[in-house]
Amino acid sequence: MVRPFRLLIPILTLVLLAAIVARGVWLPWIGEALVRKDEPGKADIAVVLAGDTAGGRIERAAQMVQAGYVPAAIVDGPMGAYGNRECDLAIAFIVREGYPKDWFIPLPMAAHSTAEEAVHVAAELERRHVASFALITSEFHTARAGRTFRAVLRQRGDRLAMRVVGTPDDFFQPAAWWRNREGRKTTLLEWTKTAAAVFGM
Repeated sequence: MVRPFRLLIPILTLVLLAAIVARGVWLPWIGEALVRKDEPGKADIAVVLAGDTAGGRIERAAQMVQAGYVPAAIVDGPMGAYGNRECDLAIAFIVREGYPKDWFIPLPMAAHSTAEEAVHVAAELERRHVASFALITSEFHTARAGRTFRAVLRQRGDRLAMRVVGTPDDFFQPAAWWRNREGRKTTLLEWTKTAAAVFGM
């Protein structure tokens, strides 16, 4: 009689070989599962989430205002580098890029997570009596941000229409995230945060 543990090594070897052979299927899925975005469309206002030091999020907001999708963009801003609020740094950046300052509305806040951001943003949207908004964030953050904001809006009883607009990242490519170090770090961190959110951490 063959003991079960003696079958373990051959089984694990077969599983590993199958994973290597099928890596072209499951590796892209790991990145693509993080992305759940909509096309830009008309909304009462845009909301730019914090966490982007390259400027892609606020630049997408500027493009949406310029194209007539939204009249302005709220830029949320927890404290950032060296005691500066991120919203102030982001708006200063986009103004240097040639866009009008009055397109952007700073929203200072003390937030340390997407969930905390969502609570502050939802309150501001209610105060402004908007019915729809475009949530702008990095592509790798779109799925989690969308889920988080929908959950907060449900808890508040808000019936706002929301579309999630993603911005490309220099290093994260959904179907090829493992090809560079920064892409691997971004993907691992986002999946860690996704798992933490599932368990309420």
